[in-house]
Amino acid sequence: MPESLKQNPQLPVFDVLVLGGGNAGLCAALNARECGASVLVVEWAPPEFRGGNSRHTRNLRCMHDAPTDVLTGAYAEDEYFADLMRVTGGESDEALARLTIQQSAPAGRWMKSYGARFQPSLSGTLQLDRTNAFFLGGGKALMNAYYAAARERGIDVLYNAEVVALRIVDGSFESATVLVNGGPMEIRAKTLVAAAGGFEANLDWLKEAWGDAALNFIVRGTPYNKGKVLKLLLDNGAERVGDAKQCHCVAIDGRAPKFDGGIVTRLDCLPLGIVVNKSGDRFYDEGEDLWPKRYAIWGRMVAQQPDQIAWSIIDAKASGRFMPSVFPPVEADTIDELAGKLQLPVERVTATIRNFNDAVLPGAFDHSRLDGCRTQGLNPDKTNWAQRLDRPPFLAYPLRPGITFTYLGVKVDERAAVFMADGRPARNIFAAGEIMAGNILGKGYLAGFGMTIGTVFGRIAGREAALAAH
Repeated sequence: MPESLKQNPQLPVFDVLVLGGGNAGLCAALNARECGASVLVVEWAPPEFRGGNSRHTRNLRCMHDAPTDVLTGAYAEDEYFADLMRVTGGESDEALARLTIQQSAPAGRWMKSYGARFQPSLSGTLQLDRTNAFFLGGGKALMNAYYAAARERGIDVLYNAEVVALRIVDGSFESATVLVNGGPMEIRAKTLVAAAGGFEANLDWLKEAWGDAALNFIVRGTPYNKGKVLKLLLDNGAERVGDAKQCHCVAIDGRAPKFDGGIVTRLDCLPLGIVVNKSGDRFYDEGEDLWPKRYAIWGRMVAQQPDQIAWSIIDAKASGRFMPSVFPPVEADTIDELAGKLQLPVERVTATIRNFNDAVLPGAFDHSRLDGCRTQGLNPDKTNWAQRLDRPPFLAYPLRPGITFTYLGVKVDERAAVFMADGRPARNIFAAGEIMAGNILGKGYLAGFGMTIGTVFGRIAGREAALAAH
């Protein structure tokens, strides 16, 4: 417990109470403090696991009109918005989406003012050098910088603190009951910022949405995102937004741990080969679009396959062209041997690859762009990066749905104020990050966009909460 709280048996009434200590929560806390507010951050995790899913991140997606020190070219608002509309199928609040995009432009400067550091742009299969700014040291380093800045500015942080109740009267927040190391504590504040993530680590809630398939999901991030604050808000009359079944779900290595495997469990080789299910059949176009715009569909694709499992198969030509998994591939000198090691139907896998090879058309392969190297006559055809699988050794990785965060959340306005059941925004309740991302992400995902939402709406929520407190 912070020394300032130990010295005060009777807790003060804070200007701003922030629930959740990830990127959105710390951005809210720092901005609220910048506006002169007293701030307490409540974090369920212990200090070593603080930061929610943000400690597993690497980058955020930024609008910019010219090259920067870490980004190439330009990424204008309309292109950014078009990319978002493509992956969401238009299921997004346009005003909030455009606000997020516009405010991503100055976000980098603000982040640097609190100790964030960025690295030069990357090249390769991720195709992010123009759109996404990468954190030097990753999300863990970013969160450490934010926590150091919070400490320097007198922001209190309460760890090992589980929120178990919210007192909301006539749509106005009054206090939160928190279990700290097993004991209850009532915390009063003039305003509330909810930034405690989604419910992806709540397997029972996932099962309500997905049925038994959810039992085969792997949770990429923190085990502390169980949706408790979200449920308390909804139970207290907050207006919900989004579909409980929609989420940021990617295909990850099937050997990953159930929780907290992070970014290293993701597989980036899918566009460079084929993907088959347990019957040995392809089921989707592996070359549909550039990786940042469509990698998040693959988790849902795998989730819809029998037993929620699939395999990515590549040959030696793809080696070194993608970021490898933390786990080694299954390797064999022949397709028959590989299928046997994977315990897949050998004849079917052999036929699938033979038919694929026969359908590949001539072309100039280039994994850095949509190269038009395709197949013809298959269902589904592969529309880019199609090369014959004919050079041993042959490699395979098992795939499982890896859920990052859920999109069911609370409805907010451009001030990050939470709407209540009467259709009006609350006076002193704000939300940022995953808990409100469903306003903008109805489905689908753009690489780095979760951190953009958290950063932009964290700053907005912190500012607006501080203003409402005075």
